[in-house]
Amino acid sequence: MLAEIKGINEECGVFGIWGHEKAAEITYYGLHALQHRGQDGAGVVTSDGEKLKVHKGLGLVNDVFKHAKFDELQGRTAIGHVRYGTQGDGGFDNVQPLLFRSQTGSLAIAHNGNIMNGHKLRGQLEDQGSILQTTSDTEVLAHLIKRSLSDDFEESIISALRSLVGAYSFVILKEDAMYIAADPRGLRPLSIGRLGDGYVAASETCAFDLVGAKFERDVEPGELIIIDKDGLRSKSFQERESRTMCAMEYVYLSRPDSDINNVNVHASRKKMGVELAKEASVEADVVTGVPDSSISAAIGYAEETGIPYEIGIIKNRYVGRTFIQPSQELREQGVKMKLSPVRGIVEGKRVIMIDDSIVRGTTSRRIVRMLKEAGAKEVHVRIASPSLQHPCYYGIDMSTRDELIAANNTIDEIAEIIGADSLAYLSEEGLERAIIREDKDDQGICKACFTGNYPVKEKGQKEIEYTRL
Repeated sequence: MLAEIKGINEECGVFGIWGHEKAAEITYYGLHALQHRGQDGAGVVTSDGEKLKVHKGLGLVNDVFKHAKFDELQGRTAIGHVRYGTQGDGGFDNVQPLLFRSQTGSLAIAHNGNIMNGHKLRGQLEDQGSILQTTSDTEVLAHLIKRSLSDDFEESIISALRSLVGAYSFVILKEDAMYIAADPRGLRPLSIGRLGDGYVAASETCAFDLVGAKFERDVEPGELIIIDKDGLRSKSFQERESRTMCAMEYVYLSRPDSDINNVNVHASRKKMGVELAKEASVEADVVTGVPDSSISAAIGYAEETGIPYEIGIIKNRYVGRTFIQPSQELREQGVKMKLSPVRGIVEGKRVIMIDDSIVRGTTSRRIVRMLKEAGAKEVHVRIASPSLQHPCYYGIDMSTRDELIAANNTIDEIAEIIGADSLAYLSEEGLERAIIREDKDDQGICKACFTGNYPVKEKGQKEIEYTRL
């Protein structure tokens, strides 16, 4: 939960469906399941086999589709997107899917991730005469596809994808086909499912559950999937590398009922709590988790230590997302509105507060203060992930290194800043034990935000040279 109000904001969510008479409606429900991945805007593009139609807007899914005329969004194929703007400015122009029309046919793209060389490619395209209509890195792919010298559309996509450096999951729609692609390291999640005789693609498997689809498999790193009237087929557009799924998908970003790379998110978070308890136990009376993403880890911590788990903090579900407030003062007030301590549980108690992460420390300080104002004798903070010391360049809107409290302070200093009686983080090894399954192959994770070891970088550049695009 805390990441939504202190600096780790989700990337985006993509959804696609092929072969269903209610494709637009199914996509609407799929986007509902992915709403946690983006609240800035939402949209859908449908195909009836001859023409692409779009409906999109700023805001939450319900707001965007409140007055949608689904009978005008005919077709058995659709793609959808929920957006949090990590790349490019906000505003309607950047709301996805992006739709492009030309004399040779239309094209729509939905994207999750970040194209690290997008700024460079944009400059090259502009030098060649392209006029881009948005500030989104997603538009770059459309121009690269169109500028390909190949007459074969699949080869044009492959050529364009090979030009990209970064983390990405794409769902691309033409009048008569859908294309699904994941970057060569599989940094962002993307899965394929079946719904009747049709196919479904989504950033998280929780979307399959909502629409009644059956999970088939994950999209492999470096894989391009083509779905058309002849069915589904697959191509490798680039030599795949060892999978490095984003660790923050497990720590915070994904819904607990999703399975990411064959690992259930709730189960992995619970095990993070178990590993954290083994590494950093402390005498206390109650364990509580900061709603919502930290609750699974808090339950695991409590079970391992034998200390009772209690609901010591309540989340007000009718308060808007506070991270969008324009000032730190308002953000902190938003924390107080969103989270409330349960005095009857924490008063006179030694409390272990489990959270998923600490970014700037301002929210943690406010919650510790609230617990102590409610009568907690001690508040021991335990973080179910390693300390965040490096920014992310792969699609998570994380603070710069200068703003990361763990990059500039020791653990004891952070504990003093947030007012905790003690503070401990889960180790990198503990995180891996919680996520990686020994009985499954290709279970690597990206830990760049913890270690500074970036698995994907532009050729000839070092990590320290990166700036936000």
